[in-house]
Amino acid sequence: MTTQTSGQAGKPADRSARDQSAKGDGESRSAALSSIAELRERARQSLDEGAVTPSYSADREQVLRLLNEALATELVCTLRYRHHYFIAQGLAAEAIKQEFLTHAQEEQQHADQLAERIVQLGGDPNFNPSGLAERSHAEYGSGQALADILRDDLIAERVAIESYREMITYVGKNDPTSRRLLESILAVEEEHAEEIASMLSNVGANLSRPAN
Repeated sequence: MTTQTSGQAGKPADRSARDQSAKGDGESRSAALSSIAELRERARQSLDEGAVTPSYSADREQVLRLLNEALATELVCTLRYRHHYFIAQGLAAEAIKQEFLTHAQEEQQHADQLAERIVQLGGDPNFNPSGLAERSHAEYGSGQALADILRDDLIAERVAIESYREMITYVGKNDPTSRRLLESILAVEEEHAEEIASMLSNVGANLSRPAN
């Protein structure tokens, strides 16, 4: 009589374990999916909530607060870039002014996207000028010379980058639509920061000088 080796004897058991594991994974995935009837029933609940369905799992009030702070930040950045577009003087400024205008337009687009998302979540986008600077994460800035203007812009962009990263982490998987919006805005802010740093370097500013 032949005798199976320990490796051969172990194969059926290993295969059975894998089959059971695969079955369990399949059952878990199936359990996470609703039936058509369940989806239809949930969709009929709280119709006045619009896009916010019962499966929305984020803290909506907190998300709305964060989105309104982001909106304020984008509005302040729009105003700052437009101000810098008009006041920048000197030969070096001529090549930079168009970037200021482009950045202002992109920040305004971000503000519009944030306002749309706030409305989708049943909130009220806060465009009230009163308290705008306090709601904004980034500061307006006070620079007049080109190097100081660029420095203000770079600091503001770095503040925005940090705040968007924290918002993205907070929202996580609970609100994928808001997370994707914040991620898309973050990518543009990182581009802005890189462009401003390059311009600041080209005008001979000292990046290591402490901020006031």
